[in-house]
Amino acid sequence: MKGLESRKSAGGRLKGRVAIVTGAGSKSSDSDSLVGTGKAIAVQMAREGCAILLVDRHEDRAIETRRMIEEEGGEAAVLALELTDPSSSQRIASEALNRFGRIDILVNNAAAYAQSKFLETTQEDVQAVVAVNLIVPLMLSQAVIPAMIKAGGGSVVYISSILAMRGPGPVAYAASKAGLMGLATSLANSFGEKGIRFNCVAPGMVDTPVRRALIARSGIDLSANPRFSGTPLNVQGDAWDVAHTVAFLSSDEGRYLTGLMIPVDGGSTTRL
Repeated sequence: MKGLESRKSAGGRLKGRVAIVTGAGSKSSDSDSLVGTGKAIAVQMAREGCAILLVDRHEDRAIETRRMIEEEGGEAAVLALELTDPSSSQRIASEALNRFGRIDILVNNAAAYAQSKFLETTQEDVQAVVAVNLIVPLMLSQAVIPAMIKAGGGSVVYISSILAMRGPGPVAYAASKAGLMGLATSLANSFGEKGIRFNCVAPGMVDTPVRRALIARSGIDLSANPRFSGTPLNVQGDAWDVAHTVAFLSSDEGRYLTGLMIPVDGGSTTRL
């Protein structure tokens, strides 16, 4: 696809492994090179030799990701479902095993975002966000762990957010994303001796179709609000920066890393 060539890197670190990526589709963009984190993660991991089960509620978006992967010689399958359905986690694990015979990597990327102000947030708002951002990753981790133990180990990566570490941000979203760190810490201790690692990646204000849509709806002028675009590196991040971090954590090069929250934010969390 046009615009992606410059973000490619040498592959092979994940050869022979199988990954599940949730939220593997991406909203459409007016830029050929602009993709969401789930799509970038799936494509990058396929470039590293991994077979991917692409999970998304929007089948057409996941099919587009599969097309990108297959055009580069990779292998992927699509599973469209509603993640909050109580049966979805076991269905996902079963589909990966039926398609590819094993599960080595799980990337919990799918997320829900509520923009309501805190004093206007309802219990239903909170439940909807927590269901996708915390309960689904927990239950999906439970579903894949037996297969990872059988495979001799594995890597689980939760896509959190720097809003879990600092403000401002929607409270329900921030709280649910912070909960992923507790989940990773607990499971890292419980299943480390089985060779399974659990880490969080916390993207900063990376350029994605979703972020652009949120900015457009909010009416934020980035030129007048450098806090939303500037970083200590003075570089705008994108979904590929997140994808490279996830691929590293999922590879043998990340074998000594577990229970961590890794910001991918250009240093934004160093600032007040």
